[in-house]
Amino acid sequence: MTTADLKNLFQTKLKETPDHDFHPMDLERAKDEKYLRRVMKHTDNDPKLAADMLWDICTWRKSSGANDINESNIRMDYVSDGAFFPHGRDVDGCILLIVKSKKHIKGTKDFEEIKRIIIYWFDRIEREEDGSKITLFFDLDGCGLNNMDMELTNYLISLFKSYYPNFLNYIIIYQMPWILSAAFKVIKSLLPAKGVEKMKFVNKDTLKTFVAPEQALVCWGGKDNYEFEFVPENRSSEHTPKKVTFAEQGDNHSPGEMLRLNPSSLIVFKSENDEVSGQFSITNMDEGAVSFKIRTTSPEKFRVRPSSGTLAKGATQTIIIVVQPGFQLRNEMKDMFLVMSVQTPKTDLTPKEINEIWSNSTGSQVDEYRLKCQFPVKDLPKNGNLETKHDKPDSVANALNNLQMNYEILHRQVDKLKLYQLFTFILTAISVVLGYLIYQNSNNNER
Repeated sequence: MTTADLKNLFQTKLKETPDHDFHPMDLERAKDEKYLRRVMKHTDNDPKLAADMLWDICTWRKSSGANDINESNIRMDYVSDGAFFPHGRDVDGCILLIVKSKKHIKGTKDFEEIKRIIIYWFDRIEREEDGSKITLFFDLDGCGLNNMDMELTNYLISLFKSYYPNFLNYIIIYQMPWILSAAFKVIKSLLPAKGVEKMKFVNKDTLKTFVAPEQALVCWGGKDNYEFEFVPENRSSEHTPKKVTFAEQGDNHSPGEMLRLNPSSLIVFKSENDEVSGQFSITNMDEGAVSFKIRTTSPEKFRVRPSSGTLAKGATQTIIIVVQPGFQLRNEMKDMFLVMSVQTPKTDLTPKEINEIWSNSTGSQVDEYRLKCQFPVKDLPKNGNLETKHDKPDSVANALNNLQMNYEILHRQVDKLKLYQLFTFILTAISVVLGYLIYQNSNNNER
């Protein structure tokens, strides 16, 4: 199926239902090639599922008023609490949507208003990141049962599943308390294999596997001392989506270095269509042009494109690394990549001129950057989407609701047990006093 096929199917549905009353912005989005490719990938290239999903997205956005949600009509006091906000990036360069679960207590706020705030952040990030994937980061440090909102969790999953195609990179669960483990085990067991592969449980020691220390908050053991403060969105470029390059991302660059790397220290390889590959970006932070070379400890194992080149000031180059067939992959950190860079007078140099520059450069003139590799533990599904499970659509919601009910019953039982203990203590105390009085009275009678 091509994007043209999907457009035709969607246009046919529009003609069959002329009174659809979809928002003009959603109809324009349905013509965007990049967005259509996201829908196709999300639905495993199934024509009917893709057309149905596109229709469902437009229907949901109309009913929820998603296009009209902005800073003037959401609860800014809820936003300012900092329970949900985007900041930092994972090792794949995807922005983190952070859920500070400790700041959310079920039932204390209007859930409909919370849903509008989540839609606001999803839409805003989608605009600012030009549709790139995001990572949902649950910060569960210090949480208890009252912070576990099954309805909210189910709502977040439903957005990724049905209304934001191919939008999820990872679900990172940070510092999960043991008391919440049952809830997340239920969630994990009911997700499709694609979703389970995306769910990562981490602590302070293992967080760096998915979020570099430079991108991690100080409270997670990282180096970023960011404190949430709401910044209004600049909507001036709303109809001309901005392509975000790594030069616009978090500051992983040290003064004096020629290049900025994204990710900065670890290449995470993924398996897709029987091919294992990874990628990283390099950005020229120098005042002039630079030449770069990429070397590896196992040249026979990897195909690197490009393995060398030149970059103008501020330019970014994405490096694609593909594992050659037939090699065993092990996460022993033995495979590494070395990125080297040197200043050049201009970018349009001949190969001979570039070789001379490298030959005449001393060690102090060459910058070096080292990257480790992380390979998938097992082959992943062909399409890493969470959202295309169509059997048992309500199973997750039902299980989450049942678990929430069980937690509430447990709370009530604990409260009753406390009352019984108090009542037992009072009766015991009364019995002791009465026994003592009877004993005293019997002694007096004997006298």
